[in-house]
Amino acid sequence: MVALGACQTPAPPPSQPAVSGTPLRLTPTLPPPPSAAELAQRAALRELVAYQDRLYRVAAPLLLDNAPLCKRHARNLLGFTAKNKYSYSSEFVESAQKVLGLGDQLQIVGIMAGSGAAAAGIRSGDKLLAVEGWTLPQGQDAEHEAGLTLLSALVKKTAINLKISRARSDLTVNVPLTQACAFVVELGNTDDVAAYADGHRIMLTRGMLDFTPSDDELGILLATEMAHNVLGDVARQHMSAAVAAAIDNFTRIHPEADKSRDDIKPIPLEANIAADRLGLYMAVRAGYNPGRAGPFWSRLAERYPASQAGSYTAYHPLGPSRLSAIDKTLAEIKGKQRDGKPLTPTGVVPTGAPQPGAPSSVMPR
Repeated sequence: MVALGACQTPAPPPSQPAVSGTPLRLTPTLPPPPSAAELAQRAALRELVAYQDRLYRVAAPLLLDNAPLCKRHARNLLGFTAKNKYSYSSEFVESAQKVLGLGDQLQIVGIMAGSGAAAAGIRSGDKLLAVEGWTLPQGQDAEHEAGLTLLSALVKKTAINLKISRARSDLTVNVPLTQACAFVVELGNTDDVAAYADGHRIMLTRGMLDFTPSDDELGILLATEMAHNVLGDVARQHMSAAVAAAIDNFTRIHPEADKSRDDIKPIPLEANIAADRLGLYMAVRAGYNPGRAGPFWSRLAERYPASQAGSYTAYHPLGPSRLSAIDKTLAEIKGKQRDGKPLTPTGVVPTGAPQPGAPSSVMPR
């Protein structure tokens, strides 16, 4: 028995199992790199957001600083922009999640400087949970539905309680409301150099933003389109539906290039002169240099003349009398600045009760 036992190979202790060769190392499984198509989508979304950010940034002081000049269109606003991943077209939903960090909840993506939201300390990245105790929607159509909820919550209020999520903590912030011009500002997804105002909305195309690298010139253009809305020029020419259809088309991710604009007619000269005058006051009140107006309109008319169908100048003809009126308004503004008088034009701004419009608590859109 002893001899047999001596010939056996003893087994290793249970606590020290036999291991042969190189120790096994576990390699974490990495997700596959994004495809070329996915990278292109992400780049396209970044470009879209960059255009929107510039447009909203330039528009913000125009909307906030000109409430007295657009009385019928003035509303109480919170002063931020909120989106979720469904705020973009279906092809950008995944990219919005990967690139912008957006999910189902509405999230603050922009704050208007000088607004109540900025004063209350609202930050980009804050997620919206509730307003005045009303839970805000999530998922598809959340942006539109939340706009309606906010519009109801703002009635006869000077401030509202907004429940947000920040850094995994929930907190309630009291946000004072800000009077502002309640125009929706939108980006047109085309390289056409165009701008439209339908009475409630203002749309500038990518092409127009590329043509207008100066914020002063972009501010003048936006202010002039705001002035057309305030003065009711499109409605007076019975073109509201036609201009609205053009805006609806160009704000799609893939607009119909051949969609007819034949129903849009030129704005009369006297209406353009009145809009120039009001727009120059709006521009200077917002901090933009109104002296750039004449050179800008001349450059635009030279590059895209009225003879070119569908051009901006075809709808807003430029001539010596219009340029002369611009110079006269600039001299008037300089005189008021020198004398310390209010920068308010006389005999231009319509008065009356506010007109109903699109939900405007989150501006620009």
